Amino acid sequence: MYQILAIMFEFDQFLGFIMFLSILTIGFWLLIFLTAILPYWIGGSLIERLKENKKRKEEQEQESA
Repeated sequence: MYQILAIMFEFDQFLGFIMFLSILTIGFWLLIFLTAILPYWIGGSLIERLKENKKRKEEQEQESA
């Protein structure tokens, strides 16, 4: 009986362990987001902006001609 109690965590240690796992999991998914989704999002917005600028420039050339 004493061995079982010695192996188990106390409640505050258990809460600390759960908090550590939560922070680790949040950090993992943030890393995935920053390395995979964010560059795709920024690249897509840059391409859209370049297309809009090109279209605007073509419209201005047609108006002036």
